[in-house]
Amino acid sequence: MTNPTRFCPLSDMSIDPASVTLRDLAIGDAGWLIQRHAELYAADQNFDISFEALVAEILAEYIRSSDPMRERAWIAMCGETRLGSVFCTRGAEPKLARLRMLLLEPEARGLGLGKRLLEECIGFARTAGYDQMMLWTHESHREACALYEKRGFVKTGVKPSHSFGVDLVEVTYELDL
Repeated sequence: MTNPTRFCPLSDMSIDPASVTLRDLAIGDAGWLIQRHAELYAADQNFDISFEALVAEILAEYIRSSDPMRERAWIAMCGETRLGSVFCTRGAEPKLARLRMLLLEPEARGLGLGKRLLEECIGFARTAGYDQMMLWTHESHREACALYEKRGFVKTGVKPSHSFGVDLVEVTYELDL
């Protein structure tokens, strides 16, 4: 049985997982990503405006200096509606990739799109010559953490912190490619 289509109130259309396309970052996507990260994290986790600044900084750096041979962004689309994103960026070391900005609109969750974005990112990292991929997240992102662990990412760091106006547990994951 295939996944049922889901209504997308953002665009008054159903989301058919088979019709979702992935494309590169385009005009307007950075503004959307900053806005949606800020809105969703404020609503779901009570993050303050400093999180919006972090997302803006990550995107500005990517737009200014990304190397298309070593870095890539994907925006998931259903027609003209943005549903999610993921980025593969350079890490601190030459053979280390970073998974960043995995985001799904609430209406797009549970359709297998997170797994699809994750697989695209990992596949690109391998093709680009990286040996390892790492990511940083928060323990409160249970569904995302479960997805990473199911894919083979290993938790390599856990640290309590106070960030974005709330108490958090930061988590680092790594995957050998």
